[in-house]
Amino acid sequence: MEQKTLNSNKTVSLVLGSGGARGLAHIGVIKWLEENNYRIKSISGCSIGSLIGGVYAAGKLNQLEKWMRAITKLDIVTLLDFSWGNSGGVFKGDKIIKTLVDLLEDIQIEDLPIPYTAVAADIVTEKEVWINSGSLFNAIRASVSLPLFFTPIPYKDSVLIDGGVLNPVPIAPVFHDDTDLTIAVNLGGALIKEPEESKTSQELTEGLNLQESIRKFMQNFDKKSKDETIKKWGMYDVADKAFDTMQSTIARLKIAAYPPDIEIEIARNACGTLEFDRAEELIQLGYDKASQMLK
Repeated sequence: MEQKTLNSNKTVSLVLGSGGARGLAHIGVIKWLEENNYRIKSISGCSIGSLIGGVYAAGKLNQLEKWMRAITKLDIVTLLDFSWGNSGGVFKGDKIIKTLVDLLEDIQIEDLPIPYTAVAADIVTEKEVWINSGSLFNAIRASVSLPLFFTPIPYKDSVLIDGGVLNPVPIAPVFHDDTDLTIAVNLGGALIKEPEESKTSQELTEGLNLQESIRKFMQNFDKKSKDETIKKWGMYDVADKAFDTMQSTIARLKIAAYPPDIEIEIARNACGTLEFDRAEELIQLGYDKASQMLK
C-alpha cells in the first residue's frame, strides 16, 4: 500500500516492444501499472507490442487476455492461413486479424482515448513508418508482418513489414511526451538459462505438408553437417533465432539513443515466438518484472 501512495497518479508513456509470444508479458506489465495507480497516457508499440498496446488503448485488453489465456496449440494452427504462391510470406495473417476484429471490433486510431502509434518498417524506402491514424487493426496487421512468416502489407506508397526489423523498442514516438515516466518493455533481454527445449515449430505445424517438406529438406542438408547444434534446428528455428538476435542488438542501440526512464527486460529465450498457449505464465512474468523494476 505504501508503494501505491508514493506513485499515485504518475503518468506514463508506455513503449511495448517486438518479440512474438513473449509480448504476452506486456499484459502483465499493464496490469501491474494499473493496480499501482500509474496512468498510461500514450502508447507506442511494434509487432506484438502494437497489438497489446492498441487493444489496451481501445479498452478491450480484458477481453483479449481472456481469449489469450484460453488459446491452445491447435487454436494457433487453425489461425494460420497459408498464402500459396509468390506472396512474400508463408501465411496471410488475415484469419488472425479477422478473428480479433470479430472478438474486439475495429476502431479508428483517431478515436482511441489514448494516443497510440504502431511502428512498421517500409522495405521499399528502408525507413520506419509510424501509423497513428486509420483502422487500428490494419495498423496492427502491418506492424506484425514478420518477414517470411506473414505476407507484407501495401500501405499508401509503401510495403510494410514487422516494425521490429528497424526498431524493436520504439521509444522515439513518445520521447517528447509530457508525462512523468517513459517505461519501455524490451522483449529482447539477456538470455536466461535455457528452458526446456521449445517444440513450437514442430508441434504447431505437425501434420502440415509444408512443415513435412521443410523437415525432409533439412534432413538431407543435415546429413552433410557435422555440427550437432545445427542438426537439431530446422529452417524455422534458424530464422527465428537470427531475427531475435538482430532485434536484441538493434534494441540496445535504440535504447542508448532514446533512453527511457525505466526499462523492463524480458529474456529473449523466455519462450518460443509462437508459444501463445503459455499465456498465464508469460502474463505473470511481465507482472513480476514490472514489480521488480518499479519498486
